[in-house]
Amino acid sequence: MKLATFHQDGVSRVGLVTDQGLHPVPWAATLLELIEREAVVQAADAALGERPLPLDSVRLLPPLQPSAIRDFVTFERHVEGIARRFGDEVGPEWYEAPTFYFTNPHSLIGPFDDVRIPPGSEVFDFELEVAAVVGRAGSDLTPEAARGHIIGYTVLNDWSARDLQAREMRVKLGPAKGKDSASTLGPWLVTADELETRRDAEGFLDLTMVVARNGIEVGRDSLANMAWTFEEMVAYASRGTTVRPGDVLGSGTCGSGCLAELWGRYGTEGLPPLRPGDVITMTVDELGTISNKVVPGRDPVHIPAARAKCQGPRH
Repeated sequence: MKLATFHQDGVSRVGLVTDQGLHPVPWAATLLELIEREAVVQAADAALGERPLPLDSVRLLPPLQPSAIRDFVTFERHVEGIARRFGDEVGPEWYEAPTFYFTNPHSLIGPFDDVRIPPGSEVFDFELEVAAVVGRAGSDLTPEAARGHIIGYTVLNDWSARDLQAREMRVKLGPAKGKDSASTLGPWLVTADELETRRDAEGFLDLTMVVARNGIEVGRDSLANMAWTFEEMVAYASRGTTVRPGDVLGSGTCGSGCLAELWGRYGTEGLPPLRPGDVITMTVDELGTISNKVVPGRDPVHIPAARAKCQGPRH
């Protein structure tokens, strides 16, 4: 099944995507609510009885509004390219566990929405990823058990302000404002059962991933080149805590899936940072296509530098 969230006539609704179009679910509920109530199949069956809408007649929104987004880094080729940009090598720690950071679930944009350049950034970048969506809560899961906790997959673009990211990473706390302004999710959620025939012998999903800038391909990889499966990522995320319905887990950027990696491999000539008017289009086998136009951002609100260091206790 392909399940989308769309906006029409001032109302947000959930629909089932078929070759005939978008069949609205005939009752009010968000996709997250349907997942939490384990009512996705029931809603899809009911939607089939509804008259389909042309996909181009509605505005598609992110498929769901998650409460948490963990973004992993699981493609060695990407990590190696980024390290090369700074004259470095892949650290041994990367191989020990599927590292992730939490990103902003409130900054999601739809699959065809415009994306603003973050305030103060002059080095804006895209990142081609696939995300798994958790369907059932679980704690301390094994990878084998985790497969039953994944309800589906969608395409993720983790937009990145590289100049802001580089500055704040020197504080040794991880990405913050450099990853805070926008992430694209969509165009819809494809349920996990739809992809079982695309698994390779090691359990990885063999899906081709492509990103184009203004219609010209700049990156291509296979999702099967991840170093960890999504089941292993869910198991790791659930260690000592709980993953919950609707949680999103990003694969991390695929090989050649962003400008920063390409800069590390080939330099910046002919590969400028994103500018207003650029259109970034990402397509993943079975999951669909997202496409966002870059538009100017707002001026940053001034925040002063740190106060002078206190020389002693205040009285």
